[in-house]
Amino acid sequence: MRLGRDSLAGLIFFAVSLILLVQSFGLPQLPLVPVGPGFYPRIVLIFMAVTSAALVVQDLLARRAEPADVPAPAQPQRAYGLVALSFVIVALYLVLLPLLGYRIATVLFVAALQATLERPTTWQQWAILAAIAIATSAVTYLVFERYLTVLLPRGSWTDW
Repeated sequence: MRLGRDSLAGLIFFAVSLILLVQSFGLPQLPLVPVGPGFYPRIVLIFMAVTSAALVVQDLLARRAEPADVPAPAQPQRAYGLVALSFVIVALYLVLLPLLGYRIATVLFVAALQATLERPTTWQQWAILAAIAIATSAVTYLVFERYLTVLLPRGSWTDW
């Protein structure tokens, strides 16, 4: 059985995450703080390893389910415009972040990127999009600013 692109990418990211995970255990432990500098990178790297492995398994199962005599499906259309537009949205987010502040800029960023990737067509989908954007900004603000005491950018226009 040949590996597909998804399997190959999954294996590469799985290997990278495991290498970095092993290296994260070499970071120094702080004596007074139970959560050291390697704690959050380890969480991200474990999540990356699990999702990479899931990608490999998903690709292998999809390839096994395909009958051998059926020709491979046509290659999907390349969405270069969508990729370019996503980069523009990220650049606008970086420009607006110091002006509007983290909370407002993040709501706008998440909403714009969601609407770009999958345009809502009903008012219910727009409501879900808005709820996800607001919740993303609120949860990340609470976790970083309140729980971890990481200062997030305040807006020069909004001071919020």
